[in-house]
Amino acid sequence: MDTTWLEDFVAANREGSFSRAAEERAISQPAFSRRIRCLEEWVGAALFDRSARTVQLTPAGERLKPFAEEILRQLETGRKDALSATQATSEKLFFAATHSLSLTFFPPWLGTLEREEPLMSTIQLTADSMQGCERLMIDGQAQFLLCHHHRAASSLLSADRFKSVMLGEDVLVPVAAPTLAGDPMSKGPFLAYAESSGMGRILRAAWEEKGQAPLAEAVFTSHMATVLVMMARDGRGVAWSPLSLVQEDLQSGRLVKLGVASDEVRIEIHLFRPRVRQLRAAERFWERALERAAQAPRN
Repeated sequence: MDTTWLEDFVAANREGSFSRAAEERAISQPAFSRRIRCLEEWVGAALFDRSARTVQLTPAGERLKPFAEEILRQLETGRKDALSATQATSEKLFFAATHSLSLTFFPPWLGTLEREEPLMSTIQLTADSMQGCERLMIDGQAQFLLCHHHRAASSLLSADRFKSVMLGEDVLVPVAAPTLAGDPMSKGPFLAYAESSGMGRILRAAWEEKGQAPLAEAVFTSHMATVLVMMARDGRGVAWSPLSLVQEDLQSGRLVKLGVASDEVRIEIHLFRPRVRQLRAAERFWERALERAAQAPRN
């Protein structure tokens, strides 16, 4: 069995198309299809339903998917661990973070940890959409994920493979430019989150939990809260933003909160990691993060 087959399998499932997956893997589609066939022969069952309009997993493929992802993630961790034994330089810590938290929360939080005790590792931070950050974690390209979290929102990071600690709290609030303050919130132009946005997942899950109907069709969509806030500042519509991102705008009057308290959505800030053992530097950092989280005040 060639681990390349597992990488192809994961890519095909992610892309929903053999042609797009083959392009991502930099091989021809016939060669890619042959490698998928080799994996299916090794498993002894078809892994993809090729009769569907888009490539979909069969029940056998669904069973294999979490094992394939975990094997590849473990191999990547093992490679980095072995490499670190030959390097004299300090180990790196690899973080993924959603765009808004990479700007508002990550720098002061990391600074607090460093004031207590200097880190002996270099930091590499990748800011992306929630979907992109989840893929980095699943593929073993990040050791930690910093993101907003809501109990009702779905996640690709299953509880049997990943765990998290709450680092803080935030709240999603509807905001708009002062020129729109007099308009009914539900009737105004809506600035929405894209499907790949974790904040969009949270907002949709919270509305569903409350039995609240979604707003009117969006006039603008982005996976980045920072972009929606910029559009709201320009008077383009109503955006739901983390309060941490718009606190200064509200204080200066560039934006105003709309609606009532029940329209707001309480959310948490979590740090995720894999349940299995990580590199020594990552394990030491996790222990420090847990200690700091236990000391943090809660509302």
